[in-house]
Amino acid sequence: MTLSNLPPLVTVFGGSGFVGRHVVRALARRGYRIRVAVRRPDLAGYLQPMGGVGQISFVQANLRYRNSVDRAVEGAQYVINCVGILFESGRNTFDAVQDFGARAVAEASRAAGAKLVHVSAIGADENSPSVYARTKGRAEKAVFATLPDAIVLRPSIVFGPEDGFFNKFAEMSRFAPALPLIGGGHTKFQPVYVADVAEAVARAIEGKVETGRIYELGGPEMLSFRQCLEMILRVVDRKRRLVSLPFGIASLIGSVSSLIPFVAPPLTSDQVTLLKTDNVVSDAAKKEGRTLQAFGITPSLVEVILPTYLVRYRPQGQFTGSGRAA
Repeated sequence: MTLSNLPPLVTVFGGSGFVGRHVVRALARRGYRIRVAVRRPDLAGYLQPMGGVGQISFVQANLRYRNSVDRAVEGAQYVINCVGILFESGRNTFDAVQDFGARAVAEASRAAGAKLVHVSAIGADENSPSVYARTKGRAEKAVFATLPDAIVLRPSIVFGPEDGFFNKFAEMSRFAPALPLIGGGHTKFQPVYVADVAEAVARAIEGKVETGRIYELGGPEMLSFRQCLEMILRVVDRKRRLVSLPFGIASLIGSVSSLIPFVAPPLTSDQVTLLKTDNVVSDAAKKEGRTLQAFGITPSLVEVILPTYLVRYRPQGQFTGSGRAA
């Protein structure tokens, strides 16, 4: 097969991450050649079986180093940036990864003549009090300034087998007598299934939606923080108290936990700041058709998917759905 007859090459930054691995799977099923750009290619080998022989390759890339970004994009027809962090660690700051890094990917994509799909987050706003959301907003601005025909996807909280939200509280329910309702548990989310997000990414590079736009991806229902925890407890078949934790106290706990070296903090003060604002699809996006429906995707229900992977947190014994094991 000559080079011109090969399937298009897609570079996926962050392809070994939670969203990234599902994006790789969706692309592999479509027959694309995939170059997974990650900091530790030696730890991403588990992605290989998702594709055929030679379909998935790996390259070392760190968004803080522009040369590695350029090498990862070279020869690609499409680029997908799935990189994002929930907390800062060492040199991996929000500014370095989510602002500078996104700008580097966009500039490298422009130089290579590649089309770009950038995965951001609902709440991205360069004027946000949250550093996470602020750098996400600056990244979007840089992406469009560099590539006006890029596509930006803003998912709400993403759930699936490897998620860091539902799994975290399900694990906590194993040993904690109570679960915290940060800020009273009133914050609203619109959880979106990771496979639906990955499908949207794949359809974006297939040209199924208009370019140069921001699409907000949310599930079919809005759930409060309290409702999410109540659903988790039903699925894992445990009874636990839900205790309100004021934002101020939660922020203090987050500040202290962030000081512990070499440990991923369970909560940061910046995450508490994020929880002060609902994380749902905007009315403007719905009115203008910039949602999952634009991709022809019917979003999956949380209550249908959650039991498929939270089952491992249930007590020993048969699940009865009554709040205790039989």
